[in-house]
Amino acid sequence: MAELTGVESKLFTARDFPLESGQSLPALELAYETYGTLSPTGDNAILVVHGYTSSHHAAGRNAAGKGGRGVAEGSIGWFDGLIGPGKAVDTNRTFVVSVNALGSAHGSTGPSSPDPRTGKPYGPTFPDISMRDIVAAQKLLVDSLGLKRLVAVIGPSMGGFQSFQWAASYPGFMKAIVPSVTAPRSPAGQDRLAALQKRLASDPNWNDGWYYDNGGIAATLEEIRFETLMAYGQNEILAETIADPAARKAAIRANAKAWAQVYDGHSLVVLRKAIGTVDITDDYAKLKGTKVLYVQSPSDKLFDIALCPGYVSDMRRAGIDVTYVELPSHKGHMASHADAPLWAPILRAFLDRLP
Repeated sequence: MAELTGVESKLFTARDFPLESGQSLPALELAYETYGTLSPTGDNAILVVHGYTSSHHAAGRNAAGKGGRGVAEGSIGWFDGLIGPGKAVDTNRTFVVSVNALGSAHGSTGPSSPDPRTGKPYGPTFPDISMRDIVAAQKLLVDSLGLKRLVAVIGPSMGGFQSFQWAASYPGFMKAIVPSVTAPRSPAGQDRLAALQKRLASDPNWNDGWYYDNGGIAATLEEIRFETLMAYGQNEILAETIADPAARKAAIRANAKAWAQVYDGHSLVVLRKAIGTVDITDDYAKLKGTKVLYVQSPSDKLFDIALCPGYVSDMRRAGIDVTYVELPSHKGHMASHADAPLWAPILRAFLDRLP
């Protein structure tokens, strides 16, 4: 299959973006990429949304110097196994928009962004946001591109939360959603949020959250990232190409170190809080006109696979057309992109069946 090359990061901007909290952001920026060509009738667009700490670089190889913040030059997108010419999300036929979430640290407005009112990073003053806020910001981007309707919203993990929220917030705007390694509501996790905040604050450079001119907290972020990658299945992924366990750990450590130089600790907190606002289980009636392809992995340690049949039964009782798939993968929370070939034919067939 042909490869997408020369992919460039783009930037959408808006002013005075209102938040559910009653606060507003004087300036809103969303980093995004596009792949493929929008049809003359504008009816072939798919939105791709990312996981907790990922970026908008979902497919192809970025152009030199055009990858945007935190995207390594020449790197391959994290969902490249599914998106591209001739792939399950066929960019010969569809126009794909992949967007970086509000609150992230990969180019969209977030805590590390300058507050226009002070000229300094928002830092700990960045307002709390909800998943509905994140999706509402994306809707502004979609509208600006002239997209009157979406074929689908597709995303893993936090991207799955966004997919479910899109269907609840904008019923009928998309024909389908494809959430993977996720759930229609956030698992209980306030203890995890408190533990995260405590750990970040333990860094000697914390300075009440104003670490930007104080040496940063990269050492703590690196440890958090290393542990996360190990828990998510990165070791199992690398085992296919790196036999030596020590070499695998070294590779994961290098990945964590590079990520920690770019990412922001406050973004971890802001997005964790937003994840805690997700629960569309009382809004299933709004999804009746939206088809759902729900993909899970039994080896995922973040989402309890035992809860999924109940979610699916409840959705079906609410009249939702849902297809449920469990991937025979040992790659945990990374299964839906690391083992993309396992479900690429299912995704292709699902999209082909949409009217």
